[in-house]
Amino acid sequence: MTGSGTEKDRSAGAQAALGFAHIVSDVMTRSVATVGPETAFKDVVRALQDRHVSALPVVDGSGHVVGIVSEADLLPKEEFRDRDPDRRTQLRRLADLAKAGSDTARDLMTSPAIAIAPGDTLAQAARVMARARVKRLPVVDDTGRLLGIVSRADLLKVFLRDDEDIAEQVRREVTAYLFPGPASAVRVDVQDGVVHLGGRMRDRSLVPVAARLVRAVEGVVDVRFELDQS
Repeated sequence: MTGSGTEKDRSAGAQAALGFAHIVSDVMTRSVATVGPETAFKDVVRALQDRHVSALPVVDGSGHVVGIVSEADLLPKEEFRDRDPDRRTQLRRLADLAKAGSDTARDLMTSPAIAIAPGDTLAQAARVMARARVKRLPVVDDTGRLLGIVSRADLLKVFLRDDEDIAEQVRREVTAYLFPGPASAVRVDVQDGVVHLGGRMRDRSLVPVAARLVRAVEGVVDVRFELDQS
């Protein structure tokens, strides 16, 4: 029972040490192109082309996000330009047909917008993007006012982190908690974001815990164990 309690204590301690993480405000773009609800169709297209983006927040006069207008919202106008949809298509794609007949951002946009807070972690932002199948998220304050935008590319910046920085964090916040003792007992090396843990681990039952906690360190691509046989 004592051993089990020690393992749980070490695991909990390591997880607490990993409390710091980059948040959305660290990586978001603060200068954001937007359109208003009454922006005309052609002006929306022009704004998308000028900024080389696939979607733009739609904001009201107070700077609050009221929706998102994307290339996908604009395409129905071209798709149905030279043909009348059959009955089945009309029933199945009512929303797209409505957008095909729209000429302002208010009627084209997807609303309400899926947004995220500046204090959310990058992992939270990644989960929201994956579930919503979107490439970027507006970042808003508690009132819904636009603060910036975060993209998939922004979230991937953590993987450009220096290998030695990752190694130092793993030593300080994972192995020091899970495997206390001589500094040489567990070796930590990082190559291209892949963490290699080697040396001697007296308690092999902590290996899965170590793997999970190391993967939680930002910038880690994978973790591999190269342990001494004992």
